[in-house]
Amino acid sequence: MAQATGLGGVFLRARDPAALYAWYEEHLSLPMGEGSFVLPAERQRAVIALSFFPHSSEYFPVEQPVMLNFQVDDLDALLDRLAGEGVAVDPKRESFDYGKFGWFTDPEGNRVELWQPPA
Repeated sequence: MAQATGLGGVFLRARDPAALYAWYEEHLSLPMGEGSFVLPAERQRAVIALSFFPHSSEYFPVEQPVMLNFQVDDLDALLDRLAGEGVAVDPKRESFDYGKFGWFTDPEGNRVELWQPPA
């Protein structure tokens, strides 16, 4: 039976795509491919989440239709570095059995979630 085999990408509209690519490349060290970021398999964990939230959910801003979530290897160090670079970092950090979470806002005003899976 034909089936989906993985998440192929995330697509967002941006007022200035080139500037946003450069910002993510600088602050999250995402490698540029041809017109997108392409994360090599060895840099990714096996788990990818696709979650649907009610329109009224306040987990991320209601006016923001999509929230990016990046897996990271050291949540606290990355958020501290981002704050030191002048990025708007939410001071709230959460920890659960399934990992640690933190958030920042990118230059286009998007709230972005970082997730450090458990070791």
